[in-house]
Amino acid sequence: MAKTRIPVLVVAGFLGSGKTTLLNHLLGNNQGARIGVVVNDFGSVNIDAMSVAGQVDSMVSLSNGCLCCAVDARGMDNLLERLARPAAGIDVIVVEASGLAEPREMIRLVLASTNERVEYGGLIEVVDAAEFDNTRARHPELERHLAYADLVVVNKIDRVDDVERLLGVVQDLSGGKPVVPAVQARVDPALLFDFTPGARDDIARQLSFDDLDDHSGHAHSLYESVAFSSEQPLHPRRFMDFLDDRPAGLYRLKGFVYFGLPGHKQRFSFHTVGNYLRVERSSWGRGEPRTTNLVMIGAGIDADAVTKSLDSCVEPSPDQVDGQAMLRVLRYLDDVV
Repeated sequence: MAKTRIPVLVVAGFLGSGKTTLLNHLLGNNQGARIGVVVNDFGSVNIDAMSVAGQVDSMVSLSNGCLCCAVDARGMDNLLERLARPAAGIDVIVVEASGLAEPREMIRLVLASTNERVEYGGLIEVVDAAEFDNTRARHPELERHLAYADLVVVNKIDRVDDVERLLGVVQDLSGGKPVVPAVQARVDPALLFDFTPGARDDIARQLSFDDLDDHSGHAHSLYESVAFSSEQPLHPRRFMDFLDDRPAGLYRLKGFVYFGLPGHKQRFSFHTVGNYLRVERSSWGRGEPRTTNLVMIGAGIDADAVTKSLDSCVEPSPDQVDGQAMLRVLRYLDDVV
């Protein structure tokens, strides 16, 4: 069984873009998930009137079961260690970067963590739609930040007239990353992290919108999930080609893949966020069917095109495939020596 890891989301954006609003929205709409929060300054984070602004490397327990922490960059790994300990019961960790933080460095801090209980959950760049042109003029580095992002939230979309133009510009600058328009940073948590309590080992189920109890107030039409299943094995090289050239707008992919090549008949779990990829292998359960089950989620993705691309990865004769085709998969495994 693949190890359960806690995703660490980095929320970045310039001052006033709506990062804290997004954070408060997630805390108030956690769908039963326990959220660990790391912030540089509690500031406007709504913590039930607790006056904790300015504390460093501290942890505050919230009434909803979440944890809130303040930390500087030097203490990131230690803090992740504390939040990820099993006793904390945390499902997801959200790191709110300061408005002046360099997103690439925040990503580096998470990826450099030696804690095997956490994994990179993606960089969410929050953009102020009403001030986008001015912010871009004052901070040319915004274009670089968008290129680093795994998902872009265009906030305050209700304050601009030419929405299509703005979304088009952001889409171009982000290089085809998923772009989600929002009002008051209201983004469905299902897009950002897996929240179903007690179902974290069921990778395919984690990304399903069927588990949402209340769909009101969420613009599901802005993004979608695509499920793919195959009772026949996949060709490892063709599947890795698919991952290397992921469809525009695809944010996350999770699930199990069966390749069926001689010597490689185990269950391979795949997890992607943006360009990040983690692969693990484990044994199939007794009586468990050897099938591929994947769920993908993103904004503006072409479901038919995605399904067609994955259909082309199906390999009816895995015993005839050259074993060298597995090398591109095996290079991502930690257990290969």
